[in-house]
Amino acid sequence: MESMAGVRDYCLLARGARTSLRSATSEMKNAALLSMANRLIENIESIIESNRLDLKLATEAGMGATALDRLRLDEKRVHSMASQLTEIALLEDPVGEISRGYRRPNGLKVSKVRVPLGVVAVIYENRPNVTSDAAGLCIKSGNVALLRGSSTAIHSNSYITSLLQDSLEEVGINRHAITLIPFTDRKSAIEFMRQDGLIDLLVPRGGKSLIQSIKENATVPYVIDGDGNCHIYVDASADIEMAISIVKNAKMSRPGVCNAAETLLLHESIAKEFLDRSASSLQGVEIRGDETVLSYLPDAKVAAEEDWANEFLDLVLAVRVVPSIDEAILHIERYGTGHSEAIVTNEFSNAQRFVEDVDAAATLVNASTRFVDGNELGLGAEIGISTQKLHARGPLGLRELTTEKYVILGCGQIR
Repeated sequence: MESMAGVRDYCLLARGARTSLRSATSEMKNAALLSMANRLIENIESIIESNRLDLKLATEAGMGATALDRLRLDEKRVHSMASQLTEIALLEDPVGEISRGYRRPNGLKVSKVRVPLGVVAVIYENRPNVTSDAAGLCIKSGNVALLRGSSTAIHSNSYITSLLQDSLEEVGINRHAITLIPFTDRKSAIEFMRQDGLIDLLVPRGGKSLIQSIKENATVPYVIDGDGNCHIYVDASADIEMAISIVKNAKMSRPGVCNAAETLLLHESIAKEFLDRSASSLQGVEIRGDETVLSYLPDAKVAAEEDWANEFLDLVLAVRVVPSIDEAILHIERYGTGHSEAIVTNEFSNAQRFVEDVDAAATLVNASTRFVDGNELGLGAEIGISTQKLHARGPLGLRELTTEKYVILGCGQIR
């Protein structure tokens, strides 16, 4: 019961910081973000040391290689975290932006103005970089960042949060505008999801069990950062070398992330040539294929039905040969998760057809699915990638962390 009361206490602290953040100017928010970036670099050794403790405990507990990769921080990743905070500071502040303005016949002046959501809560597993990404995006968009990480990253998250909070205080913003819930047991997670009136939006970053728990227990508004069963369809007209390069990048550059490719669909006219020429590029990737693929690659494994729907998050690729773009689109419609889908083609009409008919948060033509990322799309960073359609879809950047309200100016009009 003590941890239950504690969760609400921390949520109240975060809620109470809204006033301080609401009155902060763009200049103050940017100064805080730049200070955060500097603090991360200045304290890089201490950050990595706290992360080593998390890695040691996770390794002793038997955590797998893919999960350990998400948990790990090194100099390059900390520099990337700092760089993203700097990029967010350089982006235009969406708060106060007028998206529409008009005058009614009775003289009323009507505007739609962009405003913060309020308190944005993020519940995430491993990934200590999410701590700074989420905090930075929330602060810039005028939202309080209420964070709840996993037990596996508690030392990293706690230390990073303390640095970010110091930067807020430095510029005169309430330090609780970034608040980390220190409790990591399952009961406290469920309590966190039920803070009606204190949380305006909840964004989960984690696996299927976390998403299922959100669906079963959350009573606050949430946006699902869903599975990424991403497909690449290599069309009959595709440049084979381009296709090989794209597939290699999408599968192998970082297989444990949600925008990595999980299924490869090959047009039957180029399937053998692609598989022959890509063997060396995809070395180390376990291929699970249909009968046609196995006839070309005897060492491949037979793809089970569940493989077509699986988010492997590993060096495993399901490969199917299809007779047409129509069959490729039907396959994606059946097994896809609405995340990111790509086509490699030199036929404009097929590219247009794919973009129009494939229902996903992002569709790509002749580019790797790994580009579906807030930083790569110029958003500075992202708080997650929504596979829903309301209120936001795709990478959740600054504008997706705001809403709009009507401002109506009159001079005595009555109805």
